[in-house]
This record gives sequence, structure tokens and C-alpha cells, in this order.
Amino acid sequence: MTPVDLLGWVATLVGTVLALPQLVRLARTRNIEGLSLVGWQTALVLNLAWTAHGISIGQLPQILSSSLALFSTVPILVLMAHELGRGVLATMLPSIAVAATMVGVDVILGSTAYGIVAIVPGIVITAAQSVELVRSEHVRGVSPASLALGFCNLTLWGAWAFLVNDSGSIIAVSTTWFVGLFNLVWYALRRFGLRPFFLRVRAPEPVPITVANAE
Repeated sequence: MTPVDLLGWVATLVGTVLALPQLVRLARTRNIEGLSLVGWQTALVLNLAWTAHGISIGQLPQILSSSLALFSTVPILVLMAHELGRGVLATMLPSIAVAATMVGVDVILGSTAYGIVAIVPGIVITAAQSVELVRSEHVRGVSPASLALGFCNLTLWGAWAFLVNDSGSIIAVSTTWFVGLFNLVWYALRRFGLRPFFLRVRAPEPVPITVANAE
């Protein structure tokens, strides 16, 4: 096994388990404070699209990492949809459509074009989580282990992409690495007492009106 193969398999292992701490936390607490639905919808996009990209370039580590991650991403989306009162199918269909579009770009235009297109969901998944970390009143629903593993995963796949000289992976991963680092640092600051910025104003609870019966 070459060093490149070893790095790919380590990245596969990390990518496979990175969402498990979040899934366990969400299943146990049902707390979605600080979690981004858009971010996890985009995770589904990337799981599907990178599985197909791995198949197209013949890289088994990438195939396994992305496909096995679905076993965490899908349950997380199901739980979040339930807590938000959304339909599961309606929550996942947009992700499937976007992933299919990205696969089409990869097949028709090649790896470099795919990498450029993959920048968008790569930024969305990390930036959407950034917004929640900055604006949410609390971030108790977020798993720090998953954030740390996600950043580690980006670092490993970035190094792997340079070693195998896959332009698509290099372009996509290097762009999102810095946002992933921001999320990790900002989460730590929030847990140490940093207040939210641009806090969403909650709608006031309706006040029940009691109508007296006329005598």
C-alpha cells in the first residue's frame, strides 16, 4: 500500500464516521439548536455527487467515504425534518436533484468543471453552518466531535487530492477548508460565552383570548 493509498483510506474512515457523533447527539436529545437544515441538505448533495465522482475516477476510498456517509446524513435529515415539522421527501428531493445535476456536469464536462461546480455546495454546507453558529441563540444541538472530524476530513482529502493530482477535488476542498476552520473556532468561542450576532427575533407566542359568556 502506497502512502497515497493509506492517506485515502484514513480519509475514508474519518469521512465515514464524522457525522455519527451528530447523529447520536440528535437522536438522544432531539435538540436542533445551532444545526443548519440547509447544511445537512447540502451534505446529502455532496455524499451523492462525490460517490459518483469517485466512481468516475476509479477511487475506491472516495466511493466508500461518500456512500457510507449517507447512513448518517439521511437519518439526521429525517430527524431534523421531524423536529421542524417538514415532510421527509420534500426535504430530500432538492438535494437529489442538485446531486444529479453535478453528476451530469462531471460526466459531460469532466473533473475540472465538476470541481468548479462542487465549490458551490462545498461552501454552502460550511457557510450555512457558519450562519447558524453565529446567529443561533444556543448551539447546544451541535456536536463538537462532528465539527472537528469534518475539518480533519477536509484536511485529509485536500492532501490526498494534491497527491493524486485530481483537479476537481483540489479546487473543491481547498475552497471550503477555511470555512470549516472558522466553524470549529467559532463554535469554541460560543461555548466559552460569546454571544450570538444578528440574533433572529422569535415571533411572540399567541395570547389566548377568553370570551366571557353573556348572562
